[in-house]
Amino acid sequence: MKPSATADFDQRYQTHLKHLKLKGLQPKTIDAYSRAIRRMGDYFGHRIDNLSPAQLTDYFSDLIASHSWSAVKLDLYGFKFYTLHVLGKPWSMPNFIKPPKAQRLPDIVTVEQAQALFSATRTLSYRVFYFTVYSMGLRLSEGLALKVSDIDATRHRVHVRDSKGNRDRFVPLPQSTLSILRRFWQTHHNPELLFPNRHGGLAGAHSASTPLDRGGVQKSLRQVAIDCGLKKRSPRTA
Repeated sequence: MKPSATADFDQRYQTHLKHLKLKGLQPKTIDAYSRAIRRMGDYFGHRIDNLSPAQLTDYFSDLIASHSWSAVKLDLYGFKFYTLHVLGKPWSMPNFIKPPKAQRLPDIVTVEQAQALFSATRTLSYRVFYFTVYSMGLRLSEGLALKVSDIDATRHRVHVRDSKGNRDRFVPLPQSTLSILRRFWQTHHNPELLFPNRHGGLAGAHSASTPLDRGGVQKSLRQVAIDCGLKKRSPRTA
């Protein structure tokens, strides 16, 4: 039989998940906020409903020692959501955490470096994917989500859906990218996905219902970048 604290935590955690979904948050945000509550639950022995400022100070001080400021902020926002929507309490710590300001220039990959990266990528689906996101300035997640119906060959544009900020936008489609995408589609003929997963090989790509694996794409890109002597990040991975 579960201890009372754990059972109560599990029940409130499920309520937390329901509220996250009902508020229409993006899947990545839902994952981050739910992970935040699980992490806090493990830290405090599943007793997080009446934490004092001193306890929270200790928790976030320990967290910043092992995680990035980005992770700390997400945990704070996740706990704020839990406090407001699950516990029904007012949020009384608006300035509890203030990350240091940092200004960074974006990593820019030159045309020559990009061409070297494409040439060094042996897997066709990855090579076409990298070329597509680079030529249109897409985020990795935006490229993975592309569907055949998003390609407007007549107007030479692509409909990017649910991008950052949960907004749609149109992106110019270069003729060279359109030609490459057309040739690539001839290899898999998936009626919906532009970049179907490779779990079933080329034969299974036609009926695949999910896109390329994000982790596999990132791992391959990192390795190719290392092989090419590139230390910059490309493309954007958000």
